Formats: sequence, C-alpha cells, structure tokens
Amino acid sequence: MAKDVIIACDFASAEETFAFLDKFTGKKPFVKIGMELYYAEGPAIVREIKARGHKIFLDLKLHDIPNTVKKAMAVLSSLDVDITNLHAAGTKAMMEAAIEGLTKEDGTRNTMLIAVTQLTSTDQESMERDIMIHEPLDKVVMHYAKTAMEAGLDGVVCSPLESGKVHESCGENFLTVTPGVRFADGDKGDQKRVMTPAQAREIGSDYIVVGRPITKAEDPVAAYERCLKEFLG
Repeated sequence: MAKDVIIACDFASAEETFAFLDKFTGKKPFVKIGMELYYAEGPAIVREIKARGHKIFLDLKLHDIPNTVKKAMAVLSSLDVDITNLHAAGTKAMMEAAIEGLTKEDGTRNTMLIAVTQLTSTDQESMERDIMIHEPLDKVVMHYAKTAMEAGLDGVVCSPLESGKVHESCGENFLTVTPGVRFADGDKGDQKRVMTPAQAREIGSDYIVVGRPITKAEDPVAAYERCLKEFLG
C-alpha cells in the first residue's frame, strides 16, 4: 500500500489555495479539502484542484441520519475524489448507507470512505466530561474502527498513537489516516495526541495529514519535502 503525506489546505478561499499550490512547481501533492474551503467555494474548488492533477481527501465528516448521509454521498460521488469521510459515531447503519450512496449504478466506487474515530483534539478527560463516554479512549477508537470495517469502509481517521493498534485489530489493508502530526521542533497547536512524521511511519500510519507545519512554514515546499522524507524514510 502506497504511503503518502496529505497537505491540509485549510484556507478560506480559492485564491489563497492556489497561491499556496502554485509554490509546488512540478509537484502534485495529495491535498485535503476541509469544511472551511469547501463551504467557501463549493464543489468547484474540488473540480479545479482535481483538474490540476492532485489527489484529494474531501474532509467533510458527515454525520446525520442514514438516508440523509446516503443522499449526500451520492452527490459527492460525482466529484470522484480519492478519499472522503464521515463520523463513526453516526452508527453502522449510517456508514452502510454512505457506502450505498458512494457506489455508482454500475456497482463501482471510485472514492475510498473512512470514518473519524475520535478527533485528535479530544483526550480522555474531554471525552468523559463533554460526551459522557467513560471507556478508555483507545478502546473507543478500536470499537469504532471494527464497526467501520464491518460496515464495509476502507479505513479510519485516528491519532497516529492508535494507528498500529487499528492495524492489529482490522488488518494491514485497513487504512489509517492520521492527523495530529507535528515536527519534533514544532508547535502542537490545538492538537493533544500527536507524533512526528517518523514516529507515525514507525507505528504504521498509511497517510499522515499535515496542515500548519507545512502551510504556515516560511518555505512550505521545503517543509513538505522534509515531511515526505521523515515519513517515507
């Protein structure tokens, strides 16, 4: 399975996004389009970035009743992004409905679907206090991962701290996409469960999602290349 670094393009406009991507002369990094950019620019930004030759992780984290998620995924399926996601907490029925929505009439599905387990800004204390889940955090993540696998999903979004355990529970081919990656000499920001690119590689992450350490760097291309080198070894 090919490993890669996904750059989180958490920008407020198409103008900012393309000014950033234009720095990568001759390179086509895998990019994440999240809520901020998608809500600002709509599906047109996805189509334009795709037309430029980039792979895309569309990070909208759907979470609703199964029928609504199915219909939303049917709309997103026309964008043919490489990866999209939803919240595992939406139940197995919702995840199964999402797969149905992403599957085209001819039975093919071009987009991998992954489930968010627990956000990397969540720790044990906030999970217990705010959402009244009192099981150990890693046990909750494993339960969500197994449920996602049973629902037919391709993998999960999890902290790099949990990536190895997910592969142990769900197999090496079950993807782990891991945000919460920072350089050893960098700022953690609002992330609580973090690792360096090299640590994420060692523990078994398939894809790492890196935003501010690259997008806010003095030289984003150099930061991206450093991240690739540390993660791919």
